[in-house]
Amino acid sequence: MADWLFDLGNSRLKFAPMHDDGNVGDVFAVAHDGERFASLALEALPASITHAHVASVAAAPLRESLLATLHARGAAVALAATERRCAGVEVAYEEPGQLGVDRFLALLAAHARGGDRLVVGVGTALTIDLVDRDGSHHGGRIAPSPTLMRETLHARASQLPSTGGDYREFAGDTADALASGCIGAALALVERSLREAGRRLGHPAGLLLHGGGAGELAPHFPHAVQAPGLVLEGLACWARERRDR
Repeated sequence: MADWLFDLGNSRLKFAPMHDDGNVGDVFAVAHDGERFASLALEALPASITHAHVASVAAAPLRESLLATLHARGAAVALAATERRCAGVEVAYEEPGQLGVDRFLALLAAHARGGDRLVVGVGTALTIDLVDRDGSHHGGRIAPSPTLMRETLHARASQLPSTGGDYREFAGDTADALASGCIGAALALVERSLREAGRRLGHPAGLLLHGGGAGELAPHFPHAVQAPGLVLEGLACWARERRDR
């Protein structure tokens, strides 16, 4: 497979082949610490790449390390960027470049799936965007994810554990209370966004969850669709659009 998709996030690099029909193949992942890749981590990348389509929200040294590796494998590299209009989607931001490329690509993928969608990404940040069936982006929200909330609390008050605990409506110990408060804050924001989306559209929007922390929220939204490769799907949409221009 000569064409590959690369999604470089704040904690992981995910990559997958792009088939001739534009669909995304099996997804692979490599972890990093936010500043650099572990020794030999990039050896996991395909040995031969003709075209590499890259989306990155990571720090510049990580991005440059990935790009250097791709060039060394002979790849022609295309770096995705947010556009006002692409693949049937129109971004609501007055300055489209301020919309993170990961959110932009998730919108492309959501629109390609059809229908009205509330797109929720759960990574370092919690991001929420509404795109209707016609491709109009209605804007969104950004908040700390439950994981970041826990880490921030621990950094300011080390006696509060950064991990552990289970979600309870009314917790009986500190670990459960922390998990319940941080996850509950995210749930409340998503629930409010779903209500507002329904009011604005006149009918309910489908919920798409993606990102490494989506599994914490999914049990509370039984009708949600989990889409772990959503950004890569959107990157494939962007690559097809770019190819067809």
